[in-house]
Parts: sequence; C-alpha cells; structure tokens
Amino acid sequence: MKNDFPDELDEETLLTVSQIFKALGDPTRIRILHLLSEREFSVNEIAESLKLQQSTVSHQLRTLKNLRLVKYRREGTSFYYSHDDEHVMNILEQTIDHATH
Repeated sequence: MKNDFPDELDEETLLTVSQIFKALGDPTRIRILHLLSEREFSVNEIAESLKLQQSTVSHQLRTLKNLRLVKYRREGTSFYYSHDDEHVMNILEQTIDHATH
C-alpha cells in the first residue's frame, strides 16, 4: 500500500533549512542579499551603499558565507561578494514581491 505522507526530513536538512530562514530573518542580511542580487560588491561598497560600518558588513557576510548564500573572490587586497544560491535569491525576491503588493 502506498504511503500518502511525505518522507520525514533528516536532522541535517532541518537544521540547514532553519539556519537559512534564520539568516533571512535579519533585516541587515536581507539588505545585503538584496543588494547582491544586482551585482557583486566589495565589502566597502556594501558598507557605503547601505550606510553600515564595515565591521557590521563583514560580520554579516561571514554568516551568509558559512551558509553558502554568498561567495567571494579576491582581487589584490579587496574581496568582492556575490550571491551563491539562486534558490534562496528567488525565495527572497518572491517574499519581497509578496510584501510590496
């Protein structure tokens, strides 16, 4: 007989999903991800654009990088960040659309 219930999520998946939603629950991280949806930015450019301290931006980017939501490349002494997960960016975009209609 076919089981009509979805398979139970494993603990690792549950934890990862929970951490991603927690990351998206922070206004500063949302602002950073929204900015990175346009193009890549250096830490200084992000700080200047969002009127935040560089240390605040670096801290938030570290969290987003650990969750694999952003990636970076190094050019000389500068680090340039871009988003690293189209799925999460789609969720963010759809949520913004929902909130603004």
